[in-house]
Amino acid sequence: MEKTPKVKKAAALLYNKEKDAAPRIVASGRGLIAERIIETGREAGVAVMEDAELGEVLEALPLGSEIPPELYQAVAEVLAFVYQTGKKYKHSKKMA
Repeated sequence: MEKTPKVKKAAALLYNKEKDAAPRIVASGRGLIAERIIETGREAGVAVMEDAELGEVLEALPLGSEIPPELYQAVAEVLAFVYQTGKKYKHSKKMA
């Protein structure tokens, strides 16, 4: 029995605390589009976190929409990861 390869899914979030009540979906897609979203994020120095279940849910949301309240906790964990990773990255650049 052959395994079906999983299709990569990705979503990019943007949060502007001045304008938004919650993070918004600014990009999402599957396959090549997902790979491009991930590549673009990495090129921009954004930490990329893999979470297949959350990615699936976020990818299904309409572009421009705020994440629903039931996803606040999961997205807060992602934002904490990105914040911590970014802090470590900035610190390591200062040390170099």
